[in-house]
Amino acid sequence: MASPITPPRGMRDFLPADKARREHALGVIRRSFSAHGFDEIETPVVEDIARLHSGLGGDNEKLAFSVLRRGLDGDDLAAAIDSGDILSLSDLGLRFDLTVPLARFYATHRAELPPVFRAIQIAPVWRAERPQKGRYRQFVQCDIDIIGEASQLAEVELITATAAALDALGLTDCTIRINDRRILNGLLEYCKFEESRWPQVLISIDKLDKIGTAGVVAELSADGADSAAVLGGILEHLEPHLADGGVALTVEAITGILPDGVDTDAVAALEGLAHSLDTLPPGVTLRFDPTLVRGMGYYTGTIFEIAHPGSGSSVGGGGRYDGMIGRFLGSEVPAAGFSIGFERVVDLIELPESGAAGSVALVYDQDVPLDRLLSVKSELIASGSRVRLEKRTKNLKALLERVEADGFGAFAFVTPQTTDAGSLELKPLG
Repeated sequence: MASPITPPRGMRDFLPADKARREHALGVIRRSFSAHGFDEIETPVVEDIARLHSGLGGDNEKLAFSVLRRGLDGDDLAAAIDSGDILSLSDLGLRFDLTVPLARFYATHRAELPPVFRAIQIAPVWRAERPQKGRYRQFVQCDIDIIGEASQLAEVELITATAAALDALGLTDCTIRINDRRILNGLLEYCKFEESRWPQVLISIDKLDKIGTAGVVAELSADGADSAAVLGGILEHLEPHLADGGVALTVEAITGILPDGVDTDAVAALEGLAHSLDTLPPGVTLRFDPTLVRGMGYYTGTIFEIAHPGSGSSVGGGGRYDGMIGRFLGSEVPAAGFSIGFERVVDLIELPESGAAGSVALVYDQDVPLDRLLSVKSELIASGSRVRLEKRTKNLKALLERVEADGFGAFAFVTPQTTDAGSLELKPLG
């Protein structure tokens, strides 16, 4: 018995009906982002390996797929293994997100772009994940970014446009959890963690929803047990305040749950952000969550993440990453972005069946002249219909069920007596 032929693990095929529904959802997102003044760009699927492993991608750098250099031989492989420098075998890698390529894009084309650049990127990315429900090795991200705007206008526009896209998709009951890296840094300073350890501490806090407070403390206790204990006490204190995704975005609510001395400027900035976002769709709620980290190492200020009760993981996220583009240009450029996790969102929404109302299957007899068959088809296409030719079979019922499943809403028989599209008798399917 032949073994099943399937895609590589963590990657998927999409049948025509599924592909059409996905493209419908992507079209809704594109139109919504575009209506808010963003312009779509495209970048290559590969980037230089050094750029992908520059320390900006957090744990995702470990999941990057590398492309072997051309012309390698056994000696090269042996030398790389001996030296422990496997990355030297590669000069390119598949992108693991769309933010690192955007930073490179902006550095390349800055002179051709406006002072404040609003970008859309909707494209696949690749990560060597352990495949599981909602987590794939190839998946689509829907990103918007604003480069060159240092004020909170960037965050306001990003959150507004993303909320509008979710609303246009019909996704309700969303909570946008918001935090600021400066507040997180203040918490770590309060706990007296050495600054060199902050990245590792943040990685542990980012696992809070999976391993709990005890797990975070256990991970951090090996080095700096006193600091870990202080952090554990803070997390236990915060836990009841996070039941609804966090607390209201007000200075009183935020300072009421944080230790004294945490960055008050960042707290005031979050309250100002909330005042500017009081016209979001009714299905979107803003909440402050001081345990929100966002795993990427490039975030420098405000960070945000979308939670939905129908998903065990976030369905989107982003934040401000002012330091990234300066790595390529040698000068600081403010930047912020928001990404919708398309694969998770598309599983939560009801999508209409694609184009059935304007789709016609022409079931033709074998003796119909080809020129007449194609003429009838062309007439229908010119009138705005989607048309497929299907040869009449003995099992007509099965044929019609198949074309209906493929999204067609009507059919008509084409016989040698058919003269033009006007002589067809269109019959509904289903």
